[in-house]
Amino acid sequence: MKRDWLVERRHSRGLSQLQVAEGAGISRTYYSEIENGKKPSGSAAFSIASFLEFDMSLFFKVNDAFRVVDGHAATSA
Repeated sequence: MKRDWLVERRHSRGLSQLQVAEGAGISRTYYSEIENGKKPSGSAAFSIASFLEFDMSLFFKVNDAFRVVDGHAATSA
């Protein structure tokens, strides 16, 4: 399941997938896979979350029925 919240977070900062991947120290291909639903490794989740400034636990939520507000999960209405 595509992580729309992650794409929105990246877009809100005006960044490309390559810029986020480089900032997180991972390949653009791997970052793209993560945006498209692949479960990231703990270190990749930490690096991406640190670079984009959000709580890395968002990657490991069972239900993606939430949105990100100021780097934290908020349930969708």
